[in-house]
Amino acid sequence: MTDLAPRRVALVTLGCTRNEVDSEELAGRLSAGGWELVDDAAEADVAVVNTCGFIEQAKKDSIDTILEASELKGSGRTQAVVAVGCLAERYGRELAAELPEADAVLGFDSYADLSGQLRAILDGARPESHVPSDRRRLLPLTPTERRAEAPAVAMPGMGQRGPLDLADVAPASGPPVVRARLDNRPWAPLKIASGCDRRCAFCAIPMFRGAFVSRHPDAVVAEARWLAERGVKEVFLVSENSTSYGKDLGDLGALEKLLPRLAAVDGLEWVRVSYLQPAEIRPGLIEAMLATDKVVPWFDISFQHASSGLLRRMRRFGGTDDFLGLIERIRLLAPTAGIRSNVIVGFPGEGEDDVQEVADFLEAADLDVVGVFGYSDEDGTEAADHDGKLDQDVIDDRVAHLTDLVEQLTADRAARRVGEDVDVLVEAVDEEPGVFVGRTATQGPDIDGETRLTSGRRIAVGDLVPARIVGSSGVDLEATPR
Repeated sequence: MTDLAPRRVALVTLGCTRNEVDSEELAGRLSAGGWELVDDAAEADVAVVNTCGFIEQAKKDSIDTILEASELKGSGRTQAVVAVGCLAERYGRELAAELPEADAVLGFDSYADLSGQLRAILDGARPESHVPSDRRRLLPLTPTERRAEAPAVAMPGMGQRGPLDLADVAPASGPPVVRARLDNRPWAPLKIASGCDRRCAFCAIPMFRGAFVSRHPDAVVAEARWLAERGVKEVFLVSENSTSYGKDLGDLGALEKLLPRLAAVDGLEWVRVSYLQPAEIRPGLIEAMLATDKVVPWFDISFQHASSGLLRRMRRFGGTDDFLGLIERIRLLAPTAGIRSNVIVGFPGEGEDDVQEVADFLEAADLDVVGVFGYSDEDGTEAADHDGKLDQDVIDDRVAHLTDLVEQLTADRAARRVGEDVDVLVEAVDEEPGVFVGRTATQGPDIDGETRLTSGRRIAVGDLVPARIVGSSGVDLEATPR
C-alpha cells in the first residue's frame, strides 16, 4: 500500500456489463494505490467517467456525463474529471481537443498506472492523450500465436497485473484478482475474454477492443470464487463473443469444460452465459449449458437480422431457417428456456421484403426479449461506405414498427409462463410491504425485465426463492412463493 495521502475517487460507469467489469478492475487498482472509493462524484477529488463508444446515443450520453461531472469543479471537492473507456480509447486526442472540460482523456494503456496518472493530474499535469490505432494489429493474426504476446497488451477487465502492489485485492493463493466491488448486487459480470475476430460491417468494437483473447480458465474460476466470497450468487459471463472462448487456447470445447468448474464454486447459485454468436454455437455447447447444474437455461443469441442476403451484406452468416432450427434444438431440450436477441433495421440496402422477413422470423421464433436498434454509420466501419443508405425517417418508422411487434410478442411469451414453477433471485426489497423484486433464471440482469415476488415470508436480497408465476405485465412477471 502506498504511503501517499489518501485521495477520493468516484467511478461513473456507462455502457455494457463489460464496462462494469473494467470499472471494478480500475477500482481494485485505485484502492491498492491508496485511493478511497466513493459513490458520489461530488464527494470525490477526481471523477473518472468510464465511457461507452458503441453507438451514437451511447457516445452522446458519455459526453453529457463528462460535462455534467465537469460542472462540479470549483463548487466543491471535485478538482478533476477524467474520461476513460471505449469512447476515450476510440477517439483519444480528437475527443480531448473537442472536450476541454475533461482534464484528461486516457486510453486502455493508461489503466495499469491509473493511480499515478490521477495523482499527477491533481498536481497540475495535463497528460497527453493517445493517438488511436487499430488494436487488432497489436497481436498476431493466428489465435493460437497470441498467448505469448497477449500479456503485453492492455485488455481491461482481464485481471492483468500492473506495477501496483495488489495484495489488498487479491486472494492469498491462486491467480490474482484485480478487482473491487462497486455495488452490493447479488450478481456480478465476469469477463471470460476480450476482443473479437469477427468483421461485422456495422461494428467498430474490434478496432478499439482488439483481437480475441480468452482469459485463462484458472483466472476465471479464481475471480468467480472471489466474487462468491463477497456475497455474489450469480456470475454473468461476458465477452465480445463467448462462443469463441478457447480457440486461442487450442480448445474449442473450453467453455463447456469451464462451466462445471464455475458451477462447483461454493456460494454460487447461478452461472449465466452471454454474447453467443449463432454461427458459432455448437450442439455440444447447447447440451453443456442445459445439462450443467447451476448454469441457467438462458440463451443470449446475436441474430441481428433474419434475411440471409442482408446478413451477408453485414458480413454475417445464417438466416431465418438456420436461426429457427437453432431455436428448435434448444427448445427440444428445454421447452421453457429463455432466449433473447437483438436486431438491426435500416442497414444500407435493406428493402421492405427484408423487414417483413425479420417480422415473420420474430413471430415464429417466439423470443422472450428482443432489442430493436436502428442502423447508424460508425466511424471506420465497412458499412459507413456502403451505398443504399436509407433516410432517417424510414429507419425510425421501421424501428417503431418492429418495436410495436416485439412488445406484443414478448408480452404474449411472458403471459404463457403463468403457472411455471421457478426460482427467483431477489435483488431488492420494494417500497410496498411484502413485495420483493428479482429475476427468474430466464431473465438476464438489467435487460430482460423483472419478477415481482409477493410474500409474507422473511426474505432477503440474495435469497433464491422457489416460486410460481401467477401473472405478467409486458415482459415482467409476478410470482408467489411455493
